[in-house]
Amino acid sequence: MTQSESEITVVHVMRHGEVENPKGVLYGRLPGYHLSELGRRMADRVAEHLADRDITHVVASPLERAQETATPIAKAHGLDVASDRRLIEAANVFEGKTFGVGDGALRKPANWRHLTNPFRPSWGEPYIDQVVRMMAALGAARDAARGHEAVCVSHQLPIWIVRSFVERRRLWHDPRRRQCTLASLTSFTYRGDQIVSVGYSEPARDLVPAHLLAGAKPVKGASKGFGA
Repeated sequence: MTQSESEITVVHVMRHGEVENPKGVLYGRLPGYHLSELGRRMADRVAEHLADRDITHVVASPLERAQETATPIAKAHGLDVASDRRLIEAANVFEGKTFGVGDGALRKPANWRHLTNPFRPSWGEPYIDQVVRMMAALGAARDAARGHEAVCVSHQLPIWIVRSFVERRRLWHDPRRRQCTLASLTSFTYRGDQIVSVGYSEPARDLVPAHLLAGAKPVKGASKGFGA
């Protein structure tokens, strides 16, 4: 085995912090959605958690909430935040609409046609397309941090989909069961170019509202994490 084949690189894929979204809009790829005060605290907490790690590359989705989440991590390591559009949120036909429990877009029969195929899914970007772009983004981060560690800041659905692919799970799923809480880290360890393990941690778990934790039951009027 050559040195490059045995070299260990860790790519941490972080979900951004809480967003200021009082109307509960599924913001998706819309511009203008920034971290809330709590979201900034989450980003600072993760930066503290990673302060002693060998981080040599920080990259984020171009959306404001991801860039703002990445900033304190990059600053702690004397780095600039790079941008990679492959880390962006999944496209969704309900973008800009409310999408709560018992209200919002699902009450309109005209929208039901978008819910006919959960396997693709019919309401947005195909899961396999998310896999392709996310794997490419992770590979680019790995190459930029060979033998060290990188942080990629992205969004819940693309992170969960690429993790599901790597761990050989089906891509269609119950969104309530995603293990990808706000400001969480899904960490991919590479030996050479191959992923050999996947880890998960929640450095800011105590800051996350209970109804936004993985597996929590949706609460009418309470969720502000749409399009996250």
